[in-house]
Amino acid sequence: MLYTITKNQIYQKFKVYRSFIILLILATSTIIIVSIYDKFRSEQFRSLENLLQNIYFQKTFESISQSLEPRYEKIIYLVKSGDSFESILDDLNFDKNEKNKVIDYLVKGKIKSNLFENNKIIFEIDNLKTKKITKITIPINKKKDLIITSNQKNSFEHLELNKKLTVNTIYRENFIKNSLYKSAIEKKIDPNIIVQFAQIYGFQVDFQRDIRKNDSFQIVYEVFKNEDNKVVDYGNILFANLILKGKSLKLYHFNSEKDKINDHFEPNGQSIKKTLMKTPINGARLSSSYGMRKHPILGYNKMHQGTDFAAPLGTPIMASGSGLILKAGWCGGGGNCVKIKHNSTYSTVYAHMSKFARGVKKGIRVSQGQIIGYVGSTGMSTGPHLHYEVIKNGKKINSQTLKLPSGKKLKGKIREDFELVKIKIDVLKSELINTQN
Repeated sequence: MLYTITKNQIYQKFKVYRSFIILLILATSTIIIVSIYDKFRSEQFRSLENLLQNIYFQKTFESISQSLEPRYEKIIYLVKSGDSFESILDDLNFDKNEKNKVIDYLVKGKIKSNLFENNKIIFEIDNLKTKKITKITIPINKKKDLIITSNQKNSFEHLELNKKLTVNTIYRENFIKNSLYKSAIEKKIDPNIIVQFAQIYGFQVDFQRDIRKNDSFQIVYEVFKNEDNKVVDYGNILFANLILKGKSLKLYHFNSEKDKINDHFEPNGQSIKKTLMKTPINGARLSSSYGMRKHPILGYNKMHQGTDFAAPLGTPIMASGSGLILKAGWCGGGGNCVKIKHNSTYSTVYAHMSKFARGVKKGIRVSQGQIIGYVGSTGMSTGPHLHYEVIKNGKKINSQTLKLPSGKKLKGKIREDFELVKIKIDVLKSELINTQN
């Protein structure tokens, strides 16, 4: 039996499989095109690889790249001893116009850019045409930077920027075996905090004579850390407790800007400050007390109307109270001396200084604890020491037995604010102790 296939039947069959046939053609074409492209790309990669491996091309590329400077550049300059801003700009090869523009801006604007050895100054530079400064960062102190930036007027402008610092609180405690300083260093307490601790208690404690073995201390203080988690500065001592012969001398820091109070107070709200500090020098040895003695130079008995503290040459001497300097000069047998009038009742004298502190002269007002000079052996003296006198109503008295009036006591609303601060500090101290245990 014979079958006849008509054109119409063929068309109908094609129509049924048309989509499949088109898809097959597209797939085949894609495979062919991809294969051709891969082959072309492989040939291109091989050509490029041969070019890069060519020794002449490598040398040419290296020569060109070395001659190119990045448009924007950052230079960190470490300040050396004797550097000036002008010498630094010379070292960095700025042209005369750019150098003069910076110097003129600093001079005319009376901008203080104190340079301290080992400080890092950051210069940001645009090398498009000539070497132009876009920004200079100069450290002012551990907490602030001076930022100088170029503006659209072809000049500069500046601002002081506070660094991003975080405040951490530290708790330390220890028994005193030899000295407060050694016991504090043993617990890795920074010397700045130790000095602050001694100054706080300087109104009622003589660290040379009042401290005994196995007395102890507790302290909570602030440290400031930068973005690299490095300690850059120290803040306030928030809490201090010096335990002498079993008796606690607790102190809390209280700061109230509206009431202009920034001080340490006992738990009952009594200020630690007194009219005069008990000793105007830290870490000194009592070498000669008030009273009759044989004079070490004159050789006969004479009333010693002051207290002598032996200390290394150059040890700082503090004003034991705020007041007006009546004299800062030569006092005959007393050598270089300073006399301060504190009020209508009390005056003090500091003798045998090696030199005076900067700015100390007659007629200047000084604050309690301010350094006024340094231990020496000028005048009639056998060695470096401070001769310290307290004068009450015109009469020289024994500074070591003097009972001094205390400072202010917090009352009313201020006392309530202090009590809240005290509770917060106690809670903080407990949390820090628990963290350590």
